[in-house]
Amino acid sequence: MSFPELRKVVTYDEDIITDGGRACTPPLRMIGVAAVLTNPWAGRGFVDDLQPEIRRIAPILGKFLTDRLIALAGSGDAIEAYGKAALCGTSCELEHCSALIHTLRFGNFYREAVGAKTYLGFTNSRGPANAQLQIPLMDKHDAGRRSHYLTVQFSVPDAPGHDELVVALGASTGGRPHHRIGDRYRDLEEMGRDLENPAGV
Repeated sequence: MSFPELRKVVTYDEDIITDGGRACTPPLRMIGVAAVLTNPWAGRGFVDDLQPEIRRIAPILGKFLTDRLIALAGSGDAIEAYGKAALCGTSCELEHCSALIHTLRFGNFYREAVGAKTYLGFTNSRGPANAQLQIPLMDKHDAGRRSHYLTVQFSVPDAPGHDELVVALGASTGGRPHHRIGDRYRDLEEMGRDLENPAGV
C-alpha cells in the first residue's frame, strides 16, 4: 500500500482462552488492523467536496486492510463477525474519518472477501493519541445474531496525532464465549411482533 499520507500500520491479535472461569472451546480469536495516516484535508479549512480524496485513498485502504486482516485470520471463511472504525485527531473534522469508511469503495473489499450479507458495524470518533479504537462486530450473515455482537478494542500509543486519522477493520472467529441471551428473533416472537415488521405497525 502506498500513498503519501500513510505513516504506519498496526495489527492487533487476541486469543480468549477462558471466560467466566470456563474454557473457551475453541478459543475465541479477535483481530484488528489499523492504518495511521495524515488527514488529507488537514490545514485546508472547510473543504466542501471530499470526493477526490475519498476516491484516491478509500479503495487503497479498503483493499490493503482487508488483505492484511484475511492473512491474519488465515481465510475469509475463518471470520464470522466483522466491523470497521475510524478515529480522527483533535484538530480534525469528524466528517473526515467518516469519509474514508462510509463508502462502498472502502467496505466492499471486506464484505466480498468474507462473503458477507450484512452491513459493516462501525464507529467514527475523535480523540488524542492512545485513544481507544472500538470496532463493533456483528455476524457477517445475520445482523440479529446476538452471540456475535462483540467489540475489538485496542489503541495506538502515538496515534492519532492532532492532524491524523486512524482507519481500522476488525474481526472475530466466533461469537462470545458461553453466549446465552438468545437472539432478537426470539424476543420478537415472544413479544408478538412480526419478524418482517418488528415495529408492529
